[in-house]
Amino acid sequence: MMDRDLRVISLFSGAGGLDIGFEKAGFKISVAVEIDPACCETLRSNRPHLPIINKNIIEISGNEILQAAGLKVGEAALVIGGPPCQSYSLAGLRKGLDDERGKLLFEYVRIVRETLPKGFVLENVKGLTNWDKGRALELLMDELSKPIVLDGNEYVYEITPPRVLNAVDYGVPQYRERLVLVGNRINKPYEYPAPLPVRHTVWDAIGALPSPDQPSEVALRVSATIKGRREKHGY
Repeated sequence: MMDRDLRVISLFSGAGGLDIGFEKAGFKISVAVEIDPACCETLRSNRPHLPIINKNIIEISGNEILQAAGLKVGEAALVIGGPPCQSYSLAGLRKGLDDERGKLLFEYVRIVRETLPKGFVLENVKGLTNWDKGRALELLMDELSKPIVLDGNEYVYEITPPRVLNAVDYGVPQYRERLVLVGNRINKPYEYPAPLPVRHTVWDAIGALPSPDQPSEVALRVSATIKGRREKHGY
């Protein structure tokens, strides 16, 4: 592909962690959609020229996203994103589709269908695989697989079976499992990358740093709220 064919729509962008990975792979983020204003400030600071839509995705149309990105239907290389995962996380209350956040998976599907990228990459927590015996994941894949008819042409996304990947297998000094779901409409078979032969430790990453200072008053105050937040919100 030429550079102009590597433009990406980023949904649920957060502070841009997933975007950075795609940029390192040669893609260009053309627009970011994120509801959290603090995350948007981080994105603006790090990517001052990136169009950012700071709104609830429920209120955004695919056309609005395309206009912000300077794209037409079918031009984007990818839609990427990790819809809110708290509803499916093993560390949360696991309300799944009974939680409004859990239903945002299908807003991701809606934007894929409205913008018609060549492919998509969705990541989420491992718990999505077994919530209600896999019902949410099955519904998600069914919706993503439905044919899309546009201007008399039919498009169908071929989905590679989802896989749980662990960040520690790919150079990150952290055990962090994430479900990854990939699909495309251009008849390109996809294989998940093989794990690297060597794992890095936390000591490899930060062992040379100087000893830390004592926690600040703000850090201590925030840490004291974690238990209550877990009990109230489930994460």
